[in-house]
Amino acid sequence: MDATDLPRIGAPATRALRSAGVNTLADVRRVGVDELARLHGVGPTALRRLEEALEAEAGG
Repeated sequence: MDATDLPRIGAPATRALRSAGVNTLADVRRVGVDELARLHGVGPTALRRLEEALEAEAGG
């Protein structure tokens, strides 16, 4: 996975993020995980994977 790609979070969550204009981890950081949690289709597992990908990208 490229550092800017979204992790595998499932089709419904991926569709929700794409429709909200979130295509990269930089977009996730800009919008914020709390805001993404409000999207239909983005559940706890997707949020956890996004947070883990952000942490990994930051080096920790």
